[in-house]
Amino acid sequence: MKKSFFTLALLLIAGFYANAQKVEFEEYDLDNGMHVILHQDNSAPVVTVSVMYHVGAKDENPERTGFAHFFEHLLFEGTENIPRGEWFEIVTSNGGSNNANTTDDRTYYYEVFPSNSLELGLWMESERLLHPIINQIGVDTQNEVVKEEKRLRVDNQPYGNLLAEVKKRMFKVHPYKGTTIGEMEHLDAATLEEFQAFNKKYYVPNNAVLVVAGDIDKADTKRMIQDYFGPIPRGAEVTRNLPKEAPITEAMTGEAYDPNIQIPAVIAAYRTPSFKERDSYVLNMISSYLSGGKSSVLYKKMVDEQKQALAVQAVNISQEDYGIYALFGLPLGDVKLETLVAEMDEEIVKIQNELISERDYQKLQNQFENDFVSSNSSIEGIANSLARYYMLYDDVNLINNEIDIYRSITREEIRDVAKKYLNPNQRLVLKYLPKKDEQ
Repeated sequence: MKKSFFTLALLLIAGFYANAQKVEFEEYDLDNGMHVILHQDNSAPVVTVSVMYHVGAKDENPERTGFAHFFEHLLFEGTENIPRGEWFEIVTSNGGSNNANTTDDRTYYYEVFPSNSLELGLWMESERLLHPIINQIGVDTQNEVVKEEKRLRVDNQPYGNLLAEVKKRMFKVHPYKGTTIGEMEHLDAATLEEFQAFNKKYYVPNNAVLVVAGDIDKADTKRMIQDYFGPIPRGAEVTRNLPKEAPITEAMTGEAYDPNIQIPAVIAAYRTPSFKERDSYVLNMISSYLSGGKSSVLYKKMVDEQKQALAVQAVNISQEDYGIYALFGLPLGDVKLETLVAEMDEEIVKIQNELISERDYQKLQNQFENDFVSSNSSIEGIANSLARYYMLYDDVNLINNEIDIYRSITREEIRDVAKKYLNPNQRLVLKYLPKKDEQ
């Protein structure tokens, strides 16, 4: 009896837990083409106001790289109604916080406020869209800010240029070959008119999604959204016709050098499909199997048991158009980089020829279930996911059912996808070295 009662309790808790994780949302379009998503959660007096624009580094003129990231900074300078330099002061003085980030595919701005400041957040984001002041003072100021960021995060950061060195070899024609932060000489050479034209082209309501999540009243929120965003004029439609990459059919090798490192690294990189493709989800599972924690295959083998590596990692860096699947290793002592590659290849071949064990498969399922729950554990995270799934995946309900994709992936699929993408003739092997005269 006691056992049956315990089992019933667990089932009830599990059912409640599953229902509690479902994210309810409402979405609609304004007449100017701006997409709106609302998520009401009145459990805490907090609200997130966010806007994601479908513009990233891939949309830049190849001679003017860095524009998308530059605008992430520039559009905090001020507006016709927010004096220069007062954006952050307004937010913090009203108990809020804010931030922004840029990728190759999109740019995202958000504020987190006490819910009684919802209207303030909506007004500020509408100001960023409708009344930005883009002048030479702001451009010059943010140019120095971006240069300092590049020095700190890239130029002087150990291994800071590793991904850039991989990307420019993996992509020949697609703009993913560049970096998100761009080239500083391109920003230096740009005219004020070029910055203003970039803003006019991409910062339009029909190229954006507005998400309001948290402690809201939907009717009041819709009224405020209409008041602040409804009058903003629709912009010209953004069209993209980006070049396609030819498949990689022959092995590539290369070397790159970093004066900030003492320990060399090696990376084996394969071009993979968009994160919208089912195969990309399978590759995520393969990554977790290989290097997801200290009990993973590569960590146990190469770090714990064979003492060959200081660090080892497998990661699927997937984006809207393409991805890069990367195997990365840092050698321990005098272990050769070729040895690290051979040891990682050995595990890839096993996946390609043998089904992973049922135990390891269930462990992967548990990991992805946990990650899925965690991604929806905060209002800020939910707002980000709602915007991202709409803008980049064209399916907002992935916030609730993406886990079903992982649940449906079989051990056979894991084997077959590894066979399809992770072959020596489809990759770049890059040695990332401290000094040219040491190797």
